[in-house]
Amino acid sequence: MSEQNNSMKRNLKTRHVSMIALGGSIGTGLFVASGATVAQAGPFGAIVAYLAIGVMVYFLMTSLGEMATYSPTSGSFSDYAGKYVDPALGFAMGWNYWFNWAITLAVDIVAVGLVAEFWFPDTPGWIFSAVALLFIFLINLFSVGAFGEAEFWLSMIKVVTIIAFLVVGLATIFGVIHSDVDVIKNLSVGNHGFVGGPQAILSVFVVAGFSFQGTELIGITAGEAQNPDKSVPKAINQVFWRILLFYILAIFVISALVYYQDPRLLSSSTENVAVSPFTIVFKNAGIAFAASLMNAVILTSIVSSANSGSYASTRMLYAMARKGEAPKIFAKVSKRGVPVAALILTTAIGLLAFIANTKGGAVAYTWLVNASGLTGFIAWVGIAISHYRFRRAYLAQGKQLSDLKYKAKWFPFGPIFALIISIGVIIGQDPASFTKLNWEKIGVTYLSVPLFVILYVGYKLRYKTKKIKLEDVDLTQNR
Repeated sequence: MSEQNNSMKRNLKTRHVSMIALGGSIGTGLFVASGATVAQAGPFGAIVAYLAIGVMVYFLMTSLGEMATYSPTSGSFSDYAGKYVDPALGFAMGWNYWFNWAITLAVDIVAVGLVAEFWFPDTPGWIFSAVALLFIFLINLFSVGAFGEAEFWLSMIKVVTIIAFLVVGLATIFGVIHSDVDVIKNLSVGNHGFVGGPQAILSVFVVAGFSFQGTELIGITAGEAQNPDKSVPKAINQVFWRILLFYILAIFVISALVYYQDPRLLSSSTENVAVSPFTIVFKNAGIAFAASLMNAVILTSIVSSANSGSYASTRMLYAMARKGEAPKIFAKVSKRGVPVAALILTTAIGLLAFIANTKGGAVAYTWLVNASGLTGFIAWVGIAISHYRFRRAYLAQGKQLSDLKYKAKWFPFGPIFALIISIGVIIGQDPASFTKLNWEKIGVTYLSVPLFVILYVGYKLRYKTKKIKLEDVDLTQNR
């Protein structure tokens, strides 16, 4: 049964797909955590790390783009892994990704309350969290077009803020805006801008990896895009370079205008927006309301992330239900093309985790967050493997590359490079915990890995699945 016959609506326009991909990877990682990366690795150490991860993400996006334009589906890489590699891998990736975004929704909802306390310190934060959760639920309940439009404008706010930051920052660097900052000194700290050696750069790899999480949303939106053959390649080719430019230029501006050992860079957090590197630069340029401005932007980013998380997890659960890997009720959609049951369950998971945090269940909440910590990177590993198998099967079955609507660059180097870097980032989360055999820290940091393995092995043992032979890979197009 095609998605169209099952009442899914292809109502996402090209501008929606592009802005969802752009907004998905611009969030608190840039507005808050970017300062800490400069403090850890120095100006050029941070830039090198973000460049390396950015190149890897580009290869992942082109890999996903090739598969998504060939066979657009809301199940995205879960469907591709099941069709091109092994049904057990698709099953594990699907549940892994649904769980990731359902918990991320809860984390973001809690963060909304923390950020809102900046303006309303005497009002309980859970009130703002509840309002945000209701808003996100209603947006996703109405239609995919409503989700796309909301995400377009939420992402636009972030983009305008970054552009304003870059304009103000560059004007300060080049003396248009008066400043006493010694730009040359700031950029040449340590060993010509590098601090802490290779280990420091590797530690920034992890932060950069989390910052770029969300770019894979483009694969899920392909299932409801009006014209995925055009919108997906356009989003990949245009959006990626904008993301990379935003990150690299933003880190350059921060490095030039804020000394790398400034204590505010290491203490930046969503709970204290006054020490965000963006706030510091705006304040130094004479913008009096900088803290309120950035608090509003960070709040927008968190709501945007939660909105995307609700959409992504709902569509993944819907796609798994259609394949028989989740209860059938989650495959049912409303007249507007929304999988309501899947949306309700995803929202309920977010609500339960949120309640656990507010009712004093901090331990349970922390473990939930840690359990979802590496699931995004696991999805990236699955994308790289799936594309490698797809392209090999495509050629093995005698098909012509010229017939593909969109071809990923530098195959097979691209997916292999992305696979190696993704695995490296997963291992590099906390290598010290292994050397010291600190089992509690190992469990907290790497919990999502054994959970994924249990899903994979459990499905494999029950259904006795095997890796699909290249000549038997299902290359049917889902149009």
